[in-house]
Amino acid sequence: MRSTPAASYLLALSLVFVSARARAFSPDEKTNIEIYQRCNPAVVNITTVKLTQNFFFEVYPQKGMGSGAIVRNDGYIVTNDHVVGGANKIEVTLNDKSIHSAELIGTDPDSDLAVIRIRPQEKKLSALEFSNSALAVGQKVLAIGNPFGLGGSLSVGIVSSLGRDIRGTNNRTIKDVIQTDAAINPGNSGGPLLDSAGSLIGINAQIFTTSGGSEGIGFAIPVKIVKKIVDELIKFGRVARPWFGVEGIALPAGILANLNIPTDHGVMVTGIYRNSPAARAGMKAADKELVFGFRTLPYGGDVIFQIGDAPINQVSDILDAVAEKKTSEMVTVHYVRNKQKRTVQVKLSLPPNSEGRSHNEL
Repeated sequence: MRSTPAASYLLALSLVFVSARARAFSPDEKTNIEIYQRCNPAVVNITTVKLTQNFFFEVYPQKGMGSGAIVRNDGYIVTNDHVVGGANKIEVTLNDKSIHSAELIGTDPDSDLAVIRIRPQEKKLSALEFSNSALAVGQKVLAIGNPFGLGGSLSVGIVSSLGRDIRGTNNRTIKDVIQTDAAINPGNSGGPLLDSAGSLIGINAQIFTTSGGSEGIGFAIPVKIVKKIVDELIKFGRVARPWFGVEGIALPAGILANLNIPTDHGVMVTGIYRNSPAARAGMKAADKELVFGFRTLPYGGDVIFQIGDAPINQVSDILDAVAEKKTSEMVTVHYVRNKQKRTVQVKLSLPPNSEGRSHNEL
């Protein structure tokens, strides 16, 4: 059967209509596309080389990868400390595939953040804007990064929870972290988490996984922390945090009970830094040793079990308890000395650049 001109016209019109429908995007899809096209040029791929030793003490280069977000048009890039910390060589690949050597400006292992810088000649860089908006569980988020080396990858999800605490690579607690179900995989670390306006709300840092890939539980360091750390690293090359000035060892409840120390948790002070806040407050370090089975433990020092309202179960808890305080701020330290509970007011200060060490005074 031969088609008539009218039938051919109707067929062509229907194909145009179907094609037009196929090309139509929903408002949400349009938002995703617009954000990706606008923000992807400000997201970089990072490759690193670290010199390491094998079992036979032979030095060989170990390559790594991650992501980063350009936060200033003059080439400053924020990423994770665990991406670039300790690297002997850092290279950045931009959206246009150009490769540039990067300078390490500063790292902050406590927040798992770092700043690097590139200086591309005669190239205009795009930069992401920091969000000033409050976050809410359920709001849409977008992650752009370099998962498994596949640069320029976009994933979309929501804020699954707020106020999470995670442990950084140095075992310090990073507080108020964003949890998201946007797919984050190895290589996404250091890349941006964006809101539906394309503003930076966090830096992707970790995933919870049992398989090595994304399982819908990712964590991003929130922008309020990112802004503070980036500013300090650019200005000073380091982050100035209050200093307490002790070293110690956590004691299990059983040992505390055997020693008749009236607390079921705490850290025995084993060393005190010269001229530290702890030294000025008159705290005492261990000066004896006790043998428990096959273990030798320091003895005779103050056992710190609480600072302010924070219980102290391990040494990192001491660092966490003062990390968010201001320098020159007073904190109340609860401790046990000579089997009696005591308190002392300790005025925090900035750490010195270097310290000597002598006996139990560090």
